[in-house]
Amino acid sequence: VKGFVAWSCLEGNCTEANMEIEGGDYKLTKQLQSGSMLIYNCPEGYYPYPALTRLCQRNGSWKPLPRRYLPQKCRLVECPDPNVLEYGNVSPPQEKYFVDNETTYECYAGYTHRGSSRRVCLPNGKWSGTTPICSRDTGDDCADPGIPPGAIRTGNIFGVGDTVKYSCNRKLFLMGSSERMCLENGQWTGIEPACYFKHTYDTPLEVSQAFGSGIKDTLTTLEPVDDIQEGRTIRIQKNGTLNIYIAVDISESISEEYINNSKEAVEMLVTKISTFTVTPNYEILFFSAEISEVVKITDFLENRPVNIKQELKKFKASEKHTGTDLNRVFKTFLERMAFIKQRVGEESFKEHRHVIIVFTDGAFNMGGSPAPTVAKIKNLVYMNHTVEGETKTQPRDEYLDIYMFGIGEDIYEPDLKALTAGSDGQHFFKLKDTNTLKQTFDEIISEGELVGLCGLHRDYVTDDGNSRKMYPWMAFIKIQVNVSNENLRNCLGSLVTPQFVLTAAHCFSFGDLPEHVTVDIDDGNGKIKKVQNFTLHPNYNINAKVKEGVKEFYDYDVALIQLSEEVKISTSVRPICIPCTQETKGALKLLDDSNCKQQEELLLNNQVERLSFLSKKGSWVFEKDVRAKLGDNRDACINHALQAPGVSTHDPKKVVTDNFLCTGGRTYYREHIACNGDSGSAVFKNFKNRTIQVALVSWGTKDMCKLSNNQFSDDSSRDFHINLFRVVPFLKTILGNNDQNEYTPLNFLSS
Repeated sequence: VKGFVAWSCLEGNCTEANMEIEGGDYKLTKQLQSGSMLIYNCPEGYYPYPALTRLCQRNGSWKPLPRRYLPQKCRLVECPDPNVLEYGNVSPPQEKYFVDNETTYECYAGYTHRGSSRRVCLPNGKWSGTTPICSRDTGDDCADPGIPPGAIRTGNIFGVGDTVKYSCNRKLFLMGSSERMCLENGQWTGIEPACYFKHTYDTPLEVSQAFGSGIKDTLTTLEPVDDIQEGRTIRIQKNGTLNIYIAVDISESISEEYINNSKEAVEMLVTKISTFTVTPNYEILFFSAEISEVVKITDFLENRPVNIKQELKKFKASEKHTGTDLNRVFKTFLERMAFIKQRVGEESFKEHRHVIIVFTDGAFNMGGSPAPTVAKIKNLVYMNHTVEGETKTQPRDEYLDIYMFGIGEDIYEPDLKALTAGSDGQHFFKLKDTNTLKQTFDEIISEGELVGLCGLHRDYVTDDGNSRKMYPWMAFIKIQVNVSNENLRNCLGSLVTPQFVLTAAHCFSFGDLPEHVTVDIDDGNGKIKKVQNFTLHPNYNINAKVKEGVKEFYDYDVALIQLSEEVKISTSVRPICIPCTQETKGALKLLDDSNCKQQEELLLNNQVERLSFLSKKGSWVFEKDVRAKLGDNRDACINHALQAPGVSTHDPKKVVTDNFLCTGGRTYYREHIACNGDSGSAVFKNFKNRTIQVALVSWGTKDMCKLSNNQFSDDSSRDFHINLFRVVPFLKTILGNNDQNEYTPLNFLSS
């Protein structure tokens, strides 16, 4: 009791005396109350010195205490010393290297240069480019692995079975592998090492590439099991199960902004994962000294419905979340794994893969070290067993990945790095703050030329206002009308494979040649793409029913453009999913024995189906909302085709065949209408975070945009769109053609 009274008397708020920082500012997570974290901020290219942060203690003092003789200031970011190059020169030679300092590298005579010949010190404390290496052909089995800036290497023999070891100079700590061994295939084990200062951090792009590479392989399910994708073995069998465990630090040193950003990042990660064919089980918790389970993996095992986004939004941190017990996090995950093993049995548990992802500021002051608990998790998953006193380890490293994200200004890197697990790839990341965390996860699972990942997109406009990543499949088609190129016909289209664009047949006229056509898709290798060929549907004939009172007949109004070269797939350029393909089956998460009809029933299953298409006005692209009238509503919709110019027949079905979807009017909603230049635009539906094209814009009864610059339909205006489910044989003939070696065909399903 006496101790409690004495402690209470010492409690008090901290002050802001001597907290100023020259060249920067600071923020407080909980004002000046006990437990508040003071976080210094500096402009890009600078870091706070000597303290990155200060913690307000219960006795009203800051830890660490400010020092009068060492005032707080923003110091220019320093990069590790590059003068570790063997058998070469570094210019200019300096004692220290700071942001924007440039270095060049030259090898001695008789030595071959690999890596970057020029490097620049970046604002995050890293050198641009790759480690320069000067080596001589000595007949070794492995190439010289080099020495990263700021590092020391022991070992100069590179034969099979030989090892090299790394450590860091001065106040640097090692990232990557401290020891690497030369393998028979000429490769080194582990990850290329790097030396970091305390102020060094990974950029969102670096994290997204490294983390995305590992997690993408986990989420991609292909058969056979030993199939190779991007140089790595696909690990999950079709009948395997993936369990993902996510933990977010919300201890007293964490700000509310951190918590909100982390929740958004977790939601983004779950959203991205949902685009894959794997459907994981999730355990999501927030932790301090206490554990708050937001999503329980047991609910997935019991087949109870779980709305992850809703549960994340409901969670609020409370005053009870003080201290940090990281060991308790891993104990909780260990308990859940043990429960799963007991429930499904040992044989089935062998097919379970486990991915643990932890976000923390790196300080754990309660519960002891998590390392022993992590060792138990490895034993459980790896299924180590003892035979006659000797532990036998099965080669099951690929069944467990533990990713640690150290986030913040002052984390304990070595402790967190020691908790990671995984057979290859980087598993520890250091991010400057949570502001870039959402961007980081938005970038993962988006690169790579996986045609099977059609329809991936962002659901918001990026900070630069670029909508390209929301509609990465959009294409702008220009057709030269005359030799002087004074007039152009403009249409829209959709990228459906890396080399093919889908559009409307009526965009083309008799006499058009491939050299008259260009496609605008900015993939980083030039916006304007040349066309190798274009093919119209063989049944398209605009004059087919002139004698029947239909001046222009648009049935089978579909065409495919083959580009001269494949576009480069990225977050900004990616194919849309089209009906009746294996790729779309994966996007819709349908069973292996599903067919084309089931896709149509899933995507067009309502009497009034909400769809979208793109419209272009000047340099602006915007999305329009329409409702397709299906079933009993269709006849009333297509009757308005009789009011179109050039139509004298009294039978609407002569004008609008079953190959069309009908939209427009104001009966149910005030719908958008297509404008001149929208022809060929994809009519699409976003389904489970993937975009599926179900039709394309063909023709309409009224040009509302020309009449009053109005983008909306009136009571009688209607648009008609070619239903792609009705032209699958044509698409399959070209896109699914296996009798050619020019391009990779799509895999079409049976009807």
